[in-house]
Amino acid sequence: MNPGPADQAPDQGKLGRRLGLGVFLGLVTYAAFALWGDLESLGDALVDLDPVAVVAALGLSLANYLVRFVRWERYRGLLGVRLDRTTSFLIHLAGLALTVTPGKMGEAFKSWLIREVDGSPISRTAPIVVAERFTDLIGFLVLVAVGGLATAPEFAWVFWATLAACAVSLVLLGSPAVGEGACSLLSRLPVVGGLAPKVRAALESTRVLLAWRELPGAILLATFGWALECTGFWLVASSLVEGGLPWLFCVFTFALSAVAGAVLIFAPGGLGITEGTMTGLLRGRYLAAGMAEEVARARAVSATLVIRLCTLWFAMGVGLVALSAFRRRRRRAS
Repeated sequence: MNPGPADQAPDQGKLGRRLGLGVFLGLVTYAAFALWGDLESLGDALVDLDPVAVVAALGLSLANYLVRFVRWERYRGLLGVRLDRTTSFLIHLAGLALTVTPGKMGEAFKSWLIREVDGSPISRTAPIVVAERFTDLIGFLVLVAVGGLATAPEFAWVFWATLAACAVSLVLLGSPAVGEGACSLLSRLPVVGGLAPKVRAALESTRVLLAWRELPGAILLATFGWALECTGFWLVASSLVEGGLPWLFCVFTFALSAVAGAVLIFAPGGLGITEGTMTGLLRGRYLAAGMAEEVARARAVSATLVIRLCTLWFAMGVGLVALSAFRRRRRRAS
C-alpha cells in the first residue's frame, strides 16, 4: 500500500525552508533583545563572560541528549522498533535538527527516519515524540517545584495550570473508551474520516508509552537530563555577577522559562517567550545583587542569549550533523 501524505517524508527543500524560517525568527528575536539590552552594554557583559562556563554548558547539553537517549531506547523497545544502536542514536539526535518548531513537534521527523530503516508506520512511532514532550514537560514542572515556587510567586499559576492540563491529558490519552469514541466520531466525518485507523494506532502506541508503570522512569530521566542544562545556565549566569547566583534560582528560572515556551506552542522552540521569561527573572536577580538598571538588563540579556545558543541552537547543530551522518550511513548500507 502506498503511504499517505502523513507518511511521506518531507523533501529536502521543505526541510530547508523550515530550518531557514526558524533561523530567521531566531535572528529577529535576538536582534530585538540585543537592542533592548543596549549593544554597547551587551558587549561589555560578553567580555566578562567566563568561556569555561560556556564550554561547560555545551558539554552539559550533550550529556542531556545522552540521558534522554536512554528514554528513547526504552520507548522504541516498547513499540517493537528494531534498530541497531548506532542508527537509533543518530535518529535520536537527528530529531534535534527541527527543534525550532512549534512545541518541538518537528522532532516527529524521527518517525520518518525510522520508517526509512524498518518500515514502521508513522502513526505507530510518532507517539514517541508525544510521550517525550509530555514527560519533558512534567520533568520541567518537577524542576520548577524543586527550584521553589516562592522564587517568583507571580508565575505560580503557570505551574499549576500546566500541571492540571497534563493530568487531564494523561487521563484522556490513557482511556481506551475516550480514544475509541474519538476515532468513531472521526471516521464519520467527510474528508478526514480515512485517518481514523491511523489515529487509532497512534492512540494505542501512546497508551503503551504513557502507561502508569512507564511514567516514573521516563520522568526521572527527563528531570535529570534537563537539570544538566539548568546547571549550564547557572554557570553562565553566575559568571556575570560577583558571588554568583543560587543554583536553585537558576533551576527555577530555566525550567519555568522552558514551560512557558512549551505551553505557548505557537512559538517555534519557545522563541521570544522563553527568552523573555528568562531575561525578566535574571534582570530582577541582578538588580537585587546591586547592579544598575542598564547593567542588569544587559547582563540578563547576555546570559539568556548565550545559554540559548548553548542549548536550543546547539541542539539544532548537533541534529544536522547527526542527520548528515545518518544519510551517509544509509547510502553505505544501500
